[in-house]
Amino acid sequence: MALERQRRHARVLAFSLLLCAGSGSARSSKMVMSWRNPQAPTAKFHHVLALGLSQKTAVRADFEDDLAVQLESAGLSAVPGNTILLRPEGTELDINYLREQLRERKIEAVVVSRLLKIENKVTYVPGSLMFTPYPYYGTFYGYYRTVYPVVYSPDYLREEKKVRIETNLYLISDQEGILVWTAVTDTFDPKKFHKAIKELVSLIVKQMKSDGVLLVPEN
Repeated sequence: MALERQRRHARVLAFSLLLCAGSGSARSSKMVMSWRNPQAPTAKFHHVLALGLSQKTAVRADFEDDLAVQLESAGLSAVPGNTILLRPEGTELDINYLREQLRERKIEAVVVSRLLKIENKVTYVPGSLMFTPYPYYGTFYGYYRTVYPVVYSPDYLREEKKVRIETNLYLISDQEGILVWTAVTDTFDPKKFHKAIKELVSLIVKQMKSDGVLLVPEN
């Protein structure tokens, strides 16, 4: 019975190694750093613009929509940038038009994100020999039955993509806007685009709450 349990454990271990070899790295998003401006005024705000800076209209819209949902869940009134700012793909947003839209809608703060860089990394992962210790070496047939199915885990190439995003929070309390908070996040292997965005904006808003910069007025 003990011998059979050991063989079963060895087979499960080998299967796990092969599974890892086939699936590669499975990380999502993490917070690299966040910083709160000690010189910024402490002010409560309610109306917030969720803004993404990207030339790709679909990416920008999905990001702004999901960020607005997360900000709403934190008790704010959030407006996705794509609903009020007309930006055809490949064109720049006119700064005067932006000021006008924020003023008309009484926007008090802006959460804005932009892509910093994309890194593609390929790592060679060497195969590993499955070592099966005594007592399996005691008999030839015991040894053979144990190690034959799990002798070797093959080598493979692991490709990883890392997307780095910067996010800032500004108070629109004067003509230019004051930086209150900034953060940098890394998202790994964003193969499922919509899921990656949801996880990213959730992480951003969670960190803003933790850093105490989402100050919502009491009703």
